[in-house]
Amino acid sequence: MPGGRLTPQERQQIALGLADGLFYAEIARRLDRPTSTITREVMRNGGPGSYRPDLAQRATEHRSHRRRAVPSPGPETAHRNARAVADFEETFTTVMMASGLNRMSARVLTCLFMTDSGNLTASQLASRLQVSAASISKAISFLESQSLVRRERDERRRDRYLVDDELFYQATIASARANDQLVEVARQGVALLGPDTAAAARLENIARFLDFISESIVRAAEQARELLRSRPSPQA
Repeated sequence: MPGGRLTPQERQQIALGLADGLFYAEIARRLDRPTSTITREVMRNGGPGSYRPDLAQRATEHRSHRRRAVPSPGPETAHRNARAVADFEETFTTVMMASGLNRMSARVLTCLFMTDSGNLTASQLASRLQVSAASISKAISFLESQSLVRRERDERRRDRYLVDDELFYQATIASARANDQLVEVARQGVALLGPDTAAAARLENIARFLDFISESIVRAAEQARELLRSRPSPQA
């Protein structure tokens, strides 16, 4: 059933397909499933190099149990479909994992994005995600290093971790600055190896390419920053 949950047998077929080096689209075709279903299944369960069908099955059963045990919604979420929200959180987490985040960092970021206040304490994150404080601390440290979250002290002197529109800009600028460092190191290599060598020419091309990309990113980010400061137009 293309619209139903993956069966243990299908998960075995996914593992065999990955072992054979098949693309997600080919595995999906053989199982008569959407490619997005296979991509999400693999990425949320360790990625193509670590996918285990038995562990994936147990993880699915665990998520299903957690959804059945979702607490009664408070005023903030009373109007929302709890099952649909949980499914969206899983999808959003999977997409961020595909962009390079590890699973726990992606889960923390999703949790913050999905909270109307946009900020939570470490203990609130641990409670919502049902993980240890150490797991939250490690994920937050990584996200802060990437300028994806920031911390503030509240009136009770607790650290609160938050996301806001400005963080998109800051994370983009941080990415451009990381390119700048690589440009500088590449050009040090050009000077070291000598301008007339093939290796130096290769490094100079890398530097020129990344230099152009960084300038374009910064210019676009400055222009797009105005979008973050303006309210979206009401939809008709």
